[in-house]
Amino acid sequence: MEQLSARDLHRRLAAGWLPLLLDVREPWEQEIALIDGSHSLPMNAIPSSLGQGVLESREREIVVICHHGVRSQQVGRYLEHSGYSKVINLAGGVDAWATQVDPSMATY
Repeated sequence: MEQLSARDLHRRLAAGWLPLLLDVREPWEQEIALIDGSHSLPMNAIPSSLGQGVLESREREIVVICHHGVRSQQVGRYLEHSGYSKVINLAGGVDAWATQVDPSMATY
């Protein structure tokens, strides 16, 4: 699975790249900080969401996001094992985004 830094994600998005930004954190975490354009699907809802909704296409590029990049790595592996072919982990998660890209974003 590809690992993507917050800075590289920011650059790619600014250049017009349109992956699915899949935020797998809990709703209370997303209330604190959220990357614009991301879709909320908590980690525990992933198994029942395969093949439907935002996860309908198994060919679309998916950037999985969590707080520090650990849960998103786990979800990314699960998605790969479930037939999703273009899964990318946001290394460092929203914490890295806040420190490297958007210092106005709240951290926790």
